[in-house]
Amino acid sequence: MYSINNPLKLKANKTYRLTTKEYKVLFDTHHVSLCLFCNRYLNDIEMARDVVQEIFIKVWNQKTVFKSQNTVKSYLYTAVKNRALDVLKSKRYKSKCDLSVEAIQSMETDSFFSTELVLQETARLVDHAVDTLPLRCKKIIKLSLLGYKNGEIANELEITLNTVKAQKKIAYRKLRFQLREHIALVAHIFLP
Repeated sequence: MYSINNPLKLKANKTYRLTTKEYKVLFDTHHVSLCLFCNRYLNDIEMARDVVQEIFIKVWNQKTVFKSQNTVKSYLYTAVKNRALDVLKSKRYKSKCDLSVEAIQSMETDSFFSTELVLQETARLVDHAVDTLPLRCKKIIKLSLLGYKNGEIANELEITLNTVKAQKKIAYRKLRFQLREHIALVAHIFLP
């Protein structure tokens, strides 16, 4: 069974070399959030995708050994951050964008990295939890997360306003239960 906390089902205190199947799970689980994370540094989604792809290729080619799910995540985010900073510092990229030395230095700080890591991990957790909702609830919540008001959701999906409210109530109850261990991270998403 897939777990939000341990999608690879790795046991603690044991080293792992990823199989092809585990590598695919790793890619499917983290690719989007790593691209978004990298994009916060580069502000260029295509370049961010290239950086993330480069890191995944490196993990595959080097047959990197991991000790736990946390070390996998930590390795990926740190590698992506470092590569993104290398890209920002490169002369070729500098000529393409107008980032100052101070802006790049602020991105190198641990607080910037930590904040971005928490945001991306939160987005990944919520996205996975939303994908497990019943279809109608999922559609309503995805529109709500995109900023649609209840009336706009009702019009878009051609349902009543009361149905939207009832389905959101059901969805939030299920999401709270699914994300109960992570509620501090995701609370800001559900605040009005």
